[in-house]
Amino acid sequence: MADVPASIPHPIVGVALVLLDGSYSPVGRFLQSLGINFFDTYQGLVAALVIVSAPIYIRGMRSFFDALPRSYERYALSLGAGTLRTFIYVVVPESLRGILLSALTSLSRALSEFGSIAIIAYYVLGGPFNNVSPASIQIYNFYGYYGPQVAISASAVMILVGLVLLIVIKTLSLKLK
Repeated sequence: MADVPASIPHPIVGVALVLLDGSYSPVGRFLQSLGINFFDTYQGLVAALVIVSAPIYIRGMRSFFDALPRSYERYALSLGAGTLRTFIYVVVPESLRGILLSALTSLSRALSEFGSIAIIAYYVLGGPFNNVSPASIQIYNFYGYYGPQVAISASAVMILVGLVLLIVIKTLSLKLK
């Protein structure tokens, strides 16, 4: 079920968020009564990025949890610890590396997202960012307005950010083993 967003074209995710949050749908009216608006807002940007990046995070965590030895869990359960207590005090501490690495990998995927945010959050109005476009949208705008040279410069900055993120992932992966 977690792979469903990965199989849907990302612009469709943006359209679905617009339809979900529109004032013409009951869900949209309810969300707007709570002050939740996805269109051109920080909330919409985060919602789109979570939807398209969640499958990568979930797959990474699933692989990590499958690889964990079950002996510590069984030992805690045999001593009378409940499943929630075992999860919090045994599984989570053993999983911090996987949680962090999966989150960083998912974040690196979110940096490259274009399709869904081009529809739902082309400009981010309000929130911590006001009247700005996400990086992938800005690179697209640079290409359209100023040509490939400016877009290449902006793309180089994004590549550097991605490489720094990759170095952080690799460094943490080695340190947390």
